[in-house]
Amino acid sequence: MTLFEVWAPRPERVRVEVDGSVHPMTRSTDGWWRAEVASAPTARYGFLLDDDPTVLPDPRSPRQPDGVHGRSALHALDPAVWTDSGWTGRQLAGAIYYELHIGAFTPAGTFDAAIARLDHLVDLGVTAVELMPVNAFDGTHNWGYDGVLWYAVAEPYGGPDGLQRFVNACHARGLAVTLDVVYNHLGPSGNYLPRFAPYLTEGRNTWGQSLNLDGPGSDPVRRFIVDNALRWLREFHIDALRLDAVHALVDRTATHLLAELAAETERLAAHLGRPLTLIAESDLNDPTLITPRAAGGYGLTGQWNDDLHHAVHTAVSGERQGYYADFGTLGCLAHTLTNGFFHAGTYSSFRGRTHGRPLDTRVIPASALLAYTCTHDQVGNRAIGDRPSVNLADGQLAIKAALVLLSPYTPMLFMGEEWGASTPFQFFTSHTDPVIGAATAAGRKAEFAEHGWDSDDVPDPQDPETFLRSKLDWSELGVARHAGLLGCYRALIALRRARAELTDPWLTHVAVDYDEDARWIVVHRGTVRLVCNLSAHPVTVPIVGTVLLAWGEPVEADSGTGVPGHSFVVVSAEEVTESERIR
Repeated sequence: MTLFEVWAPRPERVRVEVDGSVHPMTRSTDGWWRAEVASAPTARYGFLLDDDPTVLPDPRSPRQPDGVHGRSALHALDPAVWTDSGWTGRQLAGAIYYELHIGAFTPAGTFDAAIARLDHLVDLGVTAVELMPVNAFDGTHNWGYDGVLWYAVAEPYGGPDGLQRFVNACHARGLAVTLDVVYNHLGPSGNYLPRFAPYLTEGRNTWGQSLNLDGPGSDPVRRFIVDNALRWLREFHIDALRLDAVHALVDRTATHLLAELAAETERLAAHLGRPLTLIAESDLNDPTLITPRAAGGYGLTGQWNDDLHHAVHTAVSGERQGYYADFGTLGCLAHTLTNGFFHAGTYSSFRGRTHGRPLDTRVIPASALLAYTCTHDQVGNRAIGDRPSVNLADGQLAIKAALVLLSPYTPMLFMGEEWGASTPFQFFTSHTDPVIGAATAAGRKAEFAEHGWDSDDVPDPQDPETFLRSKLDWSELGVARHAGLLGCYRALIALRRARAELTDPWLTHVAVDYDEDARWIVVHRGTVRLVCNLSAHPVTVPIVGTVLLAWGEPVEADSGTGVPGHSFVVVSAEEVTESERIR
């Protein structure tokens, strides 16, 4: 017998259909309906609400073989398939992350195809793979943030069994697995949850209605979210979760959902005997997220740091549009490299108000902030999804990489950036509802038209070619230009691993010198100096030492080190042996 249960306080009657046979369910006082039915281990099932003949999928469906509008299927991972019993996990500090989209990472776009490319990541020096959301969404391809059945794994990628194989393969190679999860909204197509219960409020955020985290009936909604997070960590052996746009979580209760999730994750980690990591995406610049609970914070392990991305990108590229307006100077870059946030109780012209709060660098290590030159957002939310490699010289790309990979923060790469991939990463969807598809495309074009783009230049997210264009072209690894940049990334990561100063997470140990006019900047990490020339012309920087690594050919000068335009050099103030130099 199988126990079928669903939280559905809204309908007056609920029945469960199992492999074509309909069975009555019994309601309890807390709004849960239950029925025990003899069924096959992989039975298809769904729920009938009141007199509506439509069979709806289970809100906690473990598998959706026929898509988010079809019936659910019973599923349990085979314990005998797991091969990672010796895996002890990886903590955030000291890690190097790599964000990828399963569908666009390889031509086939599956977990199994991605496994075939994991050795590339190991050779690069990556220690943690971060997957964009893989929960069930409508259609065949999507960024993943339109998920509607959070407990199921997208079938086009390989479903739950494919994810299990992928985690096994990662752990066998020493790679931790991070999963991006979205708890701030539900996608527009296949969202049947409100028919069961008050999952949503009347309030809205950028992407849709807000989740009900603090209103009547919110306790089971919060449990729905926490149980989902724990499912990935416990059942799929995931090592970390990236929590999407937590600033859009509206929670006015005394114990914020994030603090509740952090406490339960910590409890599970103690039981499993391996570290479990929670990483927030937030645009609030609020240290509360990563302040320990004992010190009054939520106790999350880390968060993305967009300020450092903006500071690095604008300083190197010269772009100043939109939210880049306050960034761009070397002074801004120096401040962000040594303080975590640039906007920390300061005026943001983009927002038209004071923004952020200072990070207590005595309490919070820099490793709690993830730093990057690219993410899916910073590439894909450009009008045409163009990467920095399309607009910058190779030396500029190398400078950006050096500033991030040799920073005190936890570095993260976005798939393909290590070789300067020329393929775009564009916003793509495949909604089966033509009305939703048309609205998505029109909204995307209108959004960028407001910022001065010709709407004809903005790709149609529903066009299959938009998705196909966004797939990595692995043949580029055989091109000299791309191979050279890849070698630089490998060398930077190897240097980070070789020198303890470079993984020191305390911002109080970092110093920065710069010349705004000459456009050079020096980052001091113990006895290691990263010297970057952001101008197109050679400069002499008053720093001397043994060269450990360089892009371009530095020249020793009486007054310092000559650094070619758009290049960097890493020097040591101490004498080093030949074997300590990174080639």
